[in-house]
Amino acid sequence: MLMNRRQSERRLCRSFAKIQFGTGSLPRDCTVTDVSDGGVKVIAEDLDIPPEFTIILSTSRPRQCRLAWRIGHEFGAQFID
Repeated sequence: MLMNRRQSERRLCRSFAKIQFGTGSLPRDCTVTDVSDGGVKVIAEDLDIPPEFTIILSTSRPRQCRLAWRIGHEFGAQFID
């Protein structure tokens, strides 16, 4: 059985968000499928996700993230700010 390594409870959601890869780059569409105090799980098609990026959520301020894992179009990211 897999051990849950999350330090905070995740909340399921299905909200639209944007990912920005660097200063001056255009934000790209994505869907957040769950969020916690420590990070997010995201679905984004046709994106080459860099190790660090900004996610712009509709419900809060933009957050700096570090890519934690990726499987196909889904990935998890840890908040680093």
